[in-house]
Amino acid sequence: MTATASNTLHPVILCGGSGTRLWPLSRNSYPKQLLPLTGQHTLLQYTAQRAAALHNSIGEPVAAPIVITNEDHRFLVRQQLHAIGHTPATTYLEPTGRNTAPAIALAALHLVHGTAHTPANPAALMLVLPADHAISNQDAFATAVATAAQAAAAGHLVTFGIAPTGPETGYGYIQAGAPLAATPGAHAVARFVEKPDRATAQGFIDEGGYCWNSGMFLFTAGRYLQELQQHRPDILQAATAAWQGRTQDADFCRPDAAAFAACPAESIDYAVMQPTRHAAVVPVSMGWSDVGSWDSLWHISPKDDHGNALQGDVFAHGTRNSYVRAESRLVAVVGLSDVVVVETPDAVLVMHKDKAQDIKQAITHFARHQRKEQVEHRRVHRPWGWYEGIDAGERFQVKRIMVEPGAKLSLQMHHHRAEHWVVVSGTAKVTIDGQETLLAENQSTYIPLGHTHRLENPGKLPLHLIEVQSGSYLGEDDIVRFEDHYGRPH
Repeated sequence: MTATASNTLHPVILCGGSGTRLWPLSRNSYPKQLLPLTGQHTLLQYTAQRAAALHNSIGEPVAAPIVITNEDHRFLVRQQLHAIGHTPATTYLEPTGRNTAPAIALAALHLVHGTAHTPANPAALMLVLPADHAISNQDAFATAVATAAQAAAAGHLVTFGIAPTGPETGYGYIQAGAPLAATPGAHAVARFVEKPDRATAQGFIDEGGYCWNSGMFLFTAGRYLQELQQHRPDILQAATAAWQGRTQDADFCRPDAAAFAACPAESIDYAVMQPTRHAAVVPVSMGWSDVGSWDSLWHISPKDDHGNALQGDVFAHGTRNSYVRAESRLVAVVGLSDVVVVETPDAVLVMHKDKAQDIKQAITHFARHQRKEQVEHRRVHRPWGWYEGIDAGERFQVKRIMVEPGAKLSLQMHHHRAEHWVVVSGTAKVTIDGQETLLAENQSTYIPLGHTHRLENPGKLPLHLIEVQSGSYLGEDDIVRFEDHYGRPH
């Protein structure tokens, strides 16, 4: 088939969410889609690669993805996609989370109305993919996408139904109806079913004709906006106002914050897929998982002869059917079965595998008591690199800092702390009150309280240094920014 604007596939990657059910590895500041949970790449990277590979599988052109994420994760998303050689068509930054229906509307408006770099195309095919899913069978995925694209081009809003492997109670279900005559392999949707209890789920399995709701979709941009106008005009109105009021900042597109905040928070399932008369489903078995819990990650992970999925420096003896992960030290598990043990530098989780959903009780407790372990890791990523706490006590704190080549921290000042910097490796360009100094390995400098300063890496290798802070208050909010290369607020 000759490539045209209408049959070009436009992946839309939804990269929001916190993935707190995979705590302590997944946290608000570094959620599961940005973690290498199933291989050497992160779930986001695998999603982008999976979408790009469709060109070879289905013979249709595949555009660069439209990415929907947020302010907090924008630099991590950009860095991870750049690391695998992928550049998004655009990246929309949600000012606040409003669920999937408004997020997808931003991408649809982008395609329907066009931009300076994108022609208007209401017939553009949108393949909506959450960034935190795992799919092991690319061929089956591609076949399902090709089928869904045919149904979408004919006016259907298509979801992908996962062939169930058991009576799972953590997923919604879709009952497939009559086959679509013009699209073999696709069916009308008879009904959507909320997450059932176990007996009901088993009944679906016994009856047949039911699929798990994957949360992946394919439709034309114009059709999605038409259905949104019919069933949730309030969402479309707010999303349109936010899109029209957008601003462009380098690689990022920011919808108008006030208009987007006024948008009702609703999923695409409730807003469009359930009320529409044009919903279709493509049933498929493709090794899919939403990686929604430690139990589901155990299911899709390679295992030893005893059913254990072990990662890191782990010793397991007399242990069966367990998931054990060590991030920073030796972990030994002896004489246990069906457990999850996850170690990170600042937290350890131990639980029975069957209680994977109950981790929300711990997350609620941590949030209520404002525990930082719920929000961020010991290593905190920034657009210029990262820092990691080493030690802290009364009136002092010690950190490791890594600055990427060519990167620089903001020009800033602190009201309550002084800082000592010692270069471990690389070259540091230090500016204090307008005076610039180059520091090499084993050299150091002192920044008195209240003095304006900046740290840069002018070299071609990462800069590593040790920072010792001292003062009456050492919180990260004691930063007055005068200038920032990354557009962060002053």
